[in-house]
Amino acid sequence: MAVRAVTAAVASHDVLLEHADARHPLVALRRDDGIIGIGELLRLEFTGADRLTDAAAAWRRIAAAAEVVDEVHLAGCGLVAFGTFAFADTSTAASVLVIPRLVVGRRDGVSWVTRITRLDEPDATEVVEPQPIGERPRATLAAASLSREGFTAVVGSAVQAIREGRVEKVVIARDATASIPPDADRRALLSELADRYPDCLTFAVDGLIGASPETLVSVHAHEASARVLAGSTARGAGSADDAAAAATLATSQKDLDEHAFAVRSVLDALQPHVRAITASELPFTLKLPNLWHLATDIEMQLGDGASALDLVAALHPTAAVAGSPRDAALELIAELEPFDRGRYAGPVGWIDQDGDGEWVIALRCARIDDDGLLTAYAGAGIVIDSDPDSELAETRMKFRPIADALR
Repeated sequence: MAVRAVTAAVASHDVLLEHADARHPLVALRRDDGIIGIGELLRLEFTGADRLTDAAAAWRRIAAAAEVVDEVHLAGCGLVAFGTFAFADTSTAASVLVIPRLVVGRRDGVSWVTRITRLDEPDATEVVEPQPIGERPRATLAAASLSREGFTAVVGSAVQAIREGRVEKVVIARDATASIPPDADRRALLSELADRYPDCLTFAVDGLIGASPETLVSVHAHEASARVLAGSTARGAGSADDAAAAATLATSQKDLDEHAFAVRSVLDALQPHVRAITASELPFTLKLPNLWHLATDIEMQLGDGASALDLVAALHPTAAVAGSPRDAALELIAELEPFDRGRYAGPVGWIDQDGDGEWVIALRCARIDDDGLLTAYAGAGIVIDSDPDSELAETRMKFRPIADALR
């Protein structure tokens, strides 16, 4: 299907989230800037091991046939699709690209609206007025597929597999559920996440919501960047305790080893697509409201015309959410985790007609079904000296963004 996208500058938007659909939001926001999708012009679904490469090829065809008029020329203008992809090749969860009918955006103080139509349709003129965000739904997360004891037992099994030489690292996740009213305003949860985690990408695509600190890849004008997170600890109660927690994390050999696995997996995956790549030798400590992370930023110059989705296909899944070696870690995850991760720890983000875009790993997130069932996810990287109770505590920290949004 051939489409037309027309972007025009408009007067400043006050609260971008007020433009989103209360039940089916399409959102990618960071520090109050970003894009909101409204309506659905085209939805593409993908499954199986080739879902990401199939999506990249499909998007390339759509973009090549599109007619784009863009007077603003900022990231997120022109033809845009939002996407979310399943973590596992065998997942029953749909991986999707959604082209909205309308995109409302703001970046660097400039606001715009993009109207997207089929080429055989008249140009769109509709305007979606912002609507006040409703009350935040309240609920309490409860363990789902794994009890706390069940999770620590699984971590123990993972450590044993590492000692036997099956893997060097594996990420083990658990899920938790709650019920919210089916007609609850999901923008209220997104608003809470965006306010508390402004440096994360707050996202909502096809029922998956969250605020991810980990940029899988961001592409603009043949340059790309990524942020790798692996290794974490709780924030301290006071300033002295907090500084001590950060210092302990920065010198923890267990966490440094885990982080090194994750960085190496990203560098190896991207090498065929870049002509220059830069990463710091040592990670830095990244402060979030609920924890410290070890982080490494990677900067790249692309060399083969790869799109953001091409790079996502090359990267996913990284050692940060799967383990190392990757295939053996994925096999162990399928063996030990008693649930389908769905799109948790999969790529989520957006792409434009030039192949530019921003994709993060779906972390600190939850799936909300049409009946109001909310399922949140959290995981921990397991290495040879992991302590099951400490890994359980780490997952509790990582549930906090969703748990706090529901309180």
